[in-house]
Parts: sequence; C-alpha cells; structure tokens
Amino acid sequence: MDEKTYLNMDLLRFTTAGSVDDGKSTLIGRLLYDSKTLFEDQLENLERLSQQRGEELNLALLTDGLRAEREQGITIDVAYRYFATPVRKFIIADTPGHIQYTRNMVTGASTANLALILVDARNGVTEQTHRHIFIASLLQIPHFAICINKMDLVDFKQEIYEKIKTEIEDFISKLTIPDITFIPISALHGDNVVNASKNMDWYHGPTLLYHLEDVHIGSDENLVDCRFPVQYVIRPRSDKYHDYRGYAGKIASGIFKPGDSVIVLPSGFTTTIKTIEGPEGEIDEAFPPMSVVMQLSNDLDISRGDMLVRSHNIPFIDQDLDCMVCWMNTKPLNPGSRYIIRHTTRELKGIVKEIQYKIDINTLHRIPEVTFLGLNEIGRIRIRTAQPLFFDSYEHNRTTGSIILVDETTNETVGAGMIREPSPKVPEKKK
Repeated sequence: MDEKTYLNMDLLRFTTAGSVDDGKSTLIGRLLYDSKTLFEDQLENLERLSQQRGEELNLALLTDGLRAEREQGITIDVAYRYFATPVRKFIIADTPGHIQYTRNMVTGASTANLALILVDARNGVTEQTHRHIFIASLLQIPHFAICINKMDLVDFKQEIYEKIKTEIEDFISKLTIPDITFIPISALHGDNVVNASKNMDWYHGPTLLYHLEDVHIGSDENLVDCRFPVQYVIRPRSDKYHDYRGYAGKIASGIFKPGDSVIVLPSGFTTTIKTIEGPEGEIDEAFPPMSVVMQLSNDLDISRGDMLVRSHNIPFIDQDLDCMVCWMNTKPLNPGSRYIIRHTTRELKGIVKEIQYKIDINTLHRIPEVTFLGLNEIGRIRIRTAQPLFFDSYEHNRTTGSIILVDETTNETVGAGMIREPSPKVPEKKK
C-alpha cells in the first residue's frame, strides 16, 4: 500500500468497553493478530512475555501495557492502538471496565465513531453492561457493536446468544442509539472476529472485522451547521506577504467554500471567504475534520476563540449552559464552584449555579436534591459563564456542544460536559 492511498483511506475510531474479564484486551489482540497487522518485534515481544508467564500466546498482553495491568489481569488506563487493513484505517481505544475508571472510559469514548461493547456469554447482561451502554449513548456515539464473547464456554448455543440480545434490546429501547449490531464471538479462539466461525453456523451476520470495515461513517459528521473556530491568526513577517492575514483552525462542522458569506462571532460582522488553503495549497471546499487557513475579504478584528458561521445558521449564544457532566476529579463538584471553561478554541471563566440531579448509571434513575458530584459520577448541572458562549447542543454537534471544566488553581481537567439544547426563554411580563 503506497503512502498516498494510506493517507486518503477512511479512519474509524472505536472504543471498547465491558466488565472485568469480559475479554476486551484479548479481543483487540485477536483482531490485530488474525488480521496480520502486527510487526515482527511486537509478535516476538508477545511470545517472550507469554513464555515468561508460562502461558500460551496471551493476546491480552498486546494492549495491557502497564505492569499493574499485566499483574492484575485488568485494564486501568486507556490504551490506543493503530492498525489498517486494505479497506480502512483504525484507532482503537481500549478502555477500563471498572467503575472507578469511568473517567478513563469517557476519555477514550469521547471521539469514537463506534462503541464495541463486550458481554460475557456465561454471565449475560450485568449492571456494568448497562453502565457502558448508557455512557456510550450519553456521548452520542453513532454506532454500536455488541459482541457476545466466550461463546466457546457455553457450547456456542444460539439460545444463550438470543436471550442476551433480547435483554440488551429491551434496555436500549430507553436510549437513543441509531445503529446497533450484535455479533457472537470467541476472542480466545477467533470465532467471528476476523474469520467466520464454523462452530456457529446458525449465525449469518458479519464477522467483527468485516463490520468494522464496512460500517458507514460518512454521515457521522455534521455537514449542515457551518462552524469554524479560529485557532490562530497568521501574519507572516515578510515583505512578500506583508498584506497576508490568514485564520487557521479545524472545521468543526459544515462545508465552507470560497465566496461564502460568513458572520464572525462574537462581533457580528459579515464578510466573505476569499480563499481556503489546505496543506497542499488552495482548495475549493473545506469540511470536517480538515485543518485549513481561511482568508477573508475584509480586514476585521478576529482573534483566537472567535467563530465563523453562516448568516442563516447561527449557533445558540448564551451565558447560561445546561449540561450533563462526567466528574473526573477526587475533589467534588459543588454549587458555587468556579472553573475555567474550555469550548472549542475559546477559554473563559464560569460558575456552577446548580446541580439538578445525578444519574444512577446502573439503573438510569435520576437522584434529585444532591449537594455534590463525586469522582466518576454523572449529573446535570447549570453553569453561568463570564461572557456569552456560542454553542450547539451536543446531540447535534459533538464538537461545539462539548466543554471541559478546568480547575483555576491546579490547571487540572476536572470535568467533561455535554451541553443540552437551551429551553425557550419566556419573556418577562411588563408591569
């Protein structure tokens, strides 16, 4: 495969989730091993580690890189793995199953196109299965692949697979999941991972790798709402380019073309796009997730954190944010706490006005009247920002609908927020 072909291939990001010992790391190892995408030194290292432990080829060791992970046989940190087939490139985020590592799962899943959720065929659907499905749904991951693993330990029985599938379908009926596929597998032996299983002739669906290669991700990006957060203003110090002023950034959503009329937020000035430049020079259009430089027809006061949008399609502009937040810090979130809010390329200060409720992520029940959110808890909060923010709901735009909360004193990321669509404001009655 030549470099140009590789660079132009589709990229699928997917995250794995499942309870402890469901076989996530083994499944990823099997996927890499059977698709023949391992380098020789990786294979030699795997064989050496397996021999040291007195085991046959232990494919889980490919992703469990931390010593504590190998010793305990669990996944703690998010492990990213990259591989490619002749059809598509992949980035895998192997995330932990333990409840105390929920924040790690949220981190790994936040940019995924697909959530690969494992269920142990012996144990069936557990509270952890519900938790992982809910979190992936909350993060608006558009595609789900539910892999019912360890089918070899239940004699490849179809009725066990169908029972688990029905239970999960009942649970997800409460959630918004647009695309879901069920696959019975044995990660240990490779059944239905890369190659079709001879032990489950009753299953007529795709293997896991075939599904990953063919799942349609072209419509996952928001190509309707044009949003270009400015990251950097380019002013070369050169006589040749003394009139050049370019605005660099990554297209968040929508399609931009030279000649388009745009509005600059927050100033509200209107201008047109003069040129759009990519790495190879001028281009005719830009769309997500391209990084480009735009030149505008007018010299305007534009800086980092400003946003270019289309005049007929303006985002919400407000100082009050209604968010679902996953809390990632040992120091709890309390009403009245102040944080730095980071949104696209913008940074501003904000205060948590209220915690409306937290969610029991095993039962999906709302727990009202809570006074704080602790580590790994998920809840709904209201934030007031120091200046108006221009945003979309996370449901419609994962880029402009997400924020992170940063501690003012330590500069630690303490929370990940998903902005909800604001409720219509009722006009005040005249006295």
